[in-house]
Amino acid sequence: QVQLDESGGGLVQAGGSLRLSCAASGRTFSIVAMGWFRQAPGQDREFVAALPWSGAALSYGDSVKGRFTISGDNAKNTVYLQMNTLKPEDTAVYYCAASRNPVGLTSRVTFAYWGQGTQVTVSS
Repeated sequence: QVQLDESGGGLVQAGGSLRLSCAASGRTFSIVAMGWFRQAPGQDREFVAALPWSGAALSYGDSVKGRFTISGDNAKNTVYLQMNTLKPEDTAVYYCAASRNPVGLTSRVTFAYWGQGTQVTVSS
């Protein structure tokens, strides 16, 4: 099993920044990619960003391109999400996820492991 521990959520004004962190523990040797998803009340879980440990191209959801940056440290099994120019519509619970599959990383069904989520609230 793999455990994911997120941190860094909170309340920020529109235009501000936050940085989320996610540390993986347990059977991390099976992980080939990590990513972030988010879910607002009453909405489906939405893809935000993904980072393959192989060095393949990063992926971003259309609504966050140019504002959010995913990065990570494979040796530490840790992934980060730098969120800039935040908007009220970015308000959601953000989930870290880990995958044993290097393809289909924009789909939540690809990810086998999930964190408990961290709340991000952007005020207008």
